[in-house]
Amino acid sequence: MEKEDALRALAALGQETRLDVFRLLVKAGKDGMAAGAISDALEVRPNTLSTHLSALSRSGLVRAERDGRSIHYRADLSIMGALTTYLLQDCCGGNPELCAPIISFLDDSDCRNKGRC
Repeated sequence: MEKEDALRALAALGQETRLDVFRLLVKAGKDGMAAGAISDALEVRPNTLSTHLSALSRSGLVRAERDGRSIHYRADLSIMGALTTYLLQDCCGGNPELCAPIISFLDDSDCRNKGRC
């Protein structure tokens, strides 16, 4: 990931509604959600949501796919993974043991088995 891509993703997540949308889509998993369902779940007006979904799509964090007359949105976890890798690439100045809490969180069996990350 290039610095400009990381900045775009962080800027997209740096707004309350967009962060809520992204987290909701992460919870929805590979099935994603239709725009109307996102709007209802977060109690955000459809036109406002559209603006936020556009910003998330431009950042690459969210992918849109037409499904008949509606559009389904999914979180792109590969981009989130690339962002996390970019941020942790030079973790802890050559002292990887300082990153152990992050690694153990990501490796937590509850996260993998029960979906509670």
